[in-house]
Amino acid sequence: MGLRLALQKILVDTLGNNNVYFQPPQDFKMKYPCIVYHISKIHSSSADNTVYKTENKYELTIIDDNPDSAIKFDIAQLPRCAHDRSFVTSGLYHDVFNIIF
Repeated sequence: MGLRLALQKILVDTLGNNNVYFQPPQDFKMKYPCIVYHISKIHSSSADNTVYKTENKYELTIIDDNPDSAIKFDIAQLPRCAHDRSFVTSGLYHDVFNIIF
């Protein structure tokens, strides 16, 4: 299984439903609560002026109509995951995380 598909499975298991979308098109109709994610950059680890490991850094956005949703706390427990920001748009609550996977 590819690394992105392994991350997809972890996100589906954490969310508790299949509303996990990788780079959905603009006009895609989503069901809430959901997680939308995309690759934001390639993370490189180096030593002695040599890159020895490259990994994808993903930006995950949890979108929910419940302001008190516990999903963000479950996602925050994932290894190498950090909360970046929160915002509200069109009555939906967004929590953005970065994860290196």
